Amino acid sequence: MEAYKVTVATGTSEYSGTNNYVYVTLIGEHGESERTVLDKLGPDLCRGAVDEYEVKSSVPLGSIWLVRLEKRRFWVEDNWFCLYVKVKTPDGTSLTFPCYRWFVGDMDIELREGTAKRMLDDTIPELLAHRRRELQERKQTYRWQAWKPGIPKCIDAKSEKDLPQDSRFDNEKTSDFEGSLQYALLELSLKKLVINFGKSWCDLEDFRRIFWRLKSPVAEYVMEHWKEDWFFGYQFLNGSNPRMIECCYHLPDNFPVTGDMVQATLGPKTNLYKEMKAGNIYLVDYSVLEDIPANEIRGKQQYLCAPLCLLYEDPVQGLLPLAIQLKQTPGQNNPIFLPSDPELAWVLAKTWVRHAEFQIFQLLSHLLRTHLVVEVFCVATLRQLPAVHPVYKLLAPHLRYTLEINIRGRTQLISEDGIFKRVVSTGGTGLLLVAQREYQKLTFKSLLPTFDFKARGVTRLKNYFYREDCMTLWNTIHSFVSGIVTLYYSSDQEVIEDQELQSWINEVVNEGFVDTPNFGLSSDLKDRKELITLLTTVIFTCSVQHAATNNGQFDWCSWVPNTPCTMRLPPPSCKDSITIEMIMDTLPDMHQSCVEMAITWHLSRAQPNAIPLGQYPEEYFTEASAKAEIKKFQEELKEIEEFIIERHGNSELKYLYLCPSQIENSITI
Repeated sequence: MEAYKVTVATGTSEYSGTNNYVYVTLIGEHGESERTVLDKLGPDLCRGAVDEYEVKSSVPLGSIWLVRLEKRRFWVEDNWFCLYVKVKTPDGTSLTFPCYRWFVGDMDIELREGTAKRMLDDTIPELLAHRRRELQERKQTYRWQAWKPGIPKCIDAKSEKDLPQDSRFDNEKTSDFEGSLQYALLELSLKKLVINFGKSWCDLEDFRRIFWRLKSPVAEYVMEHWKEDWFFGYQFLNGSNPRMIECCYHLPDNFPVTGDMVQATLGPKTNLYKEMKAGNIYLVDYSVLEDIPANEIRGKQQYLCAPLCLLYEDPVQGLLPLAIQLKQTPGQNNPIFLPSDPELAWVLAKTWVRHAEFQIFQLLSHLLRTHLVVEVFCVATLRQLPAVHPVYKLLAPHLRYTLEINIRGRTQLISEDGIFKRVVSTGGTGLLLVAQREYQKLTFKSLLPTFDFKARGVTRLKNYFYREDCMTLWNTIHSFVSGIVTLYYSSDQEVIEDQELQSWINEVVNEGFVDTPNFGLSSDLKDRKELITLLTTVIFTCSVQHAATNNGQFDWCSWVPNTPCTMRLPPPSCKDSITIEMIMDTLPDMHQSCVEMAITWHLSRAQPNAIPLGQYPEEYFTEASAKAEIKKFQEELKEIEEFIIERHGNSELKYLYLCPSQIENSITI
């Protein structure tokens, strides 16, 4: 009898262990071992346990191809999460078989040895058949659906409970996610604020009553400086929506700003046209919101507008607003607001711009351009790439929990009775129309920071920390992906001949993004450069880009006048009739303000089980060469972290959202 030493590792999260029967069988080139129950003296397969067993075979198995694990119910169902299996052969060879799967009910899984293999690398019929079976099962489990027309397709699941356990939150994540929002709302309920439906605040300082335990240094800074013009401009660079601003060399025809209007802000030594020619004038245009129907909340009409905002990069003060027009069509009842206007008129005009910012960053910069885009790659990866494929191993950690959080978003945030419908001015039909309008213009290139910053003409803007950190992180991720791809594809021809990879990109384009006329991503991969750029974009989007738009929500939105979720009166048509009472009746009411604060805290707070960018506790790659690339990646991220922290020194306002330790590997919230 040949004896093999088998090590089985059980997950560390809650309820990972099992009391059910688990059997192991080794499958090799010369046959199979005995079917061996994993049972030794004392408890087996407990949470966090690493157990060793002996498995015998009547014949030498030769190369071990597969490890078969079987779980069978004992009295009651008890799920099990297996991390990996290690096998030590009689000649001392050690093999690792990654698993990272839940065993639910009576279930069998056959594991491949951890070395990444393309289909071209597999010549053994049994292993090729294993690849096909795995994908057939996955295609039955993970199916496409069009949740709504005109947006990316998504996973076919009505609720998170329809997902297989492998794609679900673990128990700790579920408890924390469901409890944190209730905690925030309970805190506000204790202050008897959240129940005040339709009641306006007395004055701007009255919004301070929301704050209690839920605070942050940046949120408190916002509270003190939100009215200041330099700070208004700063948020276009480093706030929650830093991807809208673009250089303006010619004024739009529908924004009739004159040089005389803005001369006071520019100063006596220059003028508007000189500064436009020099590339120092910038524009933010919210035309995507034009004619979008506003929500109705508790029988009360809410309001939207599609502003245009002109800004100037002052060499001393930074980015300053020059002029604001609240609607796209100029006219007598659509005045151009200026810094020289009455103070309350200028404050309200800026607030309407910030209100548009809330809609755009939540629905487009955050939801559409990170969550929904990444979900397409997630579903295609699960359906077209077996677990042994190197691209699957590279992407899997960056797709963790994305399906469940997106389903929860569709059912709890943007559904017909979700939170957006209850407190946001684009809630209801408006949010879908905004997303559909943007989706028709969405391009793959716009997801690449290397293209985006040049296209918007913002490569020279000073103190644009978002741009600086994005480019640094993009280059680092690109280098990491290049290293991994080069390990497994020695030529462009090997990319072309990888049938699974080509099926993957074909499904991404022709299934997930089928309704995007201008997306511009080819349905086949022609070389390693294309593959590296695509994989870098996926990882960058689900980590860096998501962190940039998600992690600062509470900081920028909790002081509600700075970024209101809704507006309860129409935009002003006259500068001289604006009063503080009008502003208070326009801003969100007490209930809406409380929910805005609670939901932005809930969505942007640091997650208790977060896995930072570049950390891979689940070791899908087992080869020393791939692990060396990962280690190099981690070292470079550490250097970036140190640079970002040192950059700001003792500055009171720091841009830390793209510190690698603050960026999650995947979209989990």
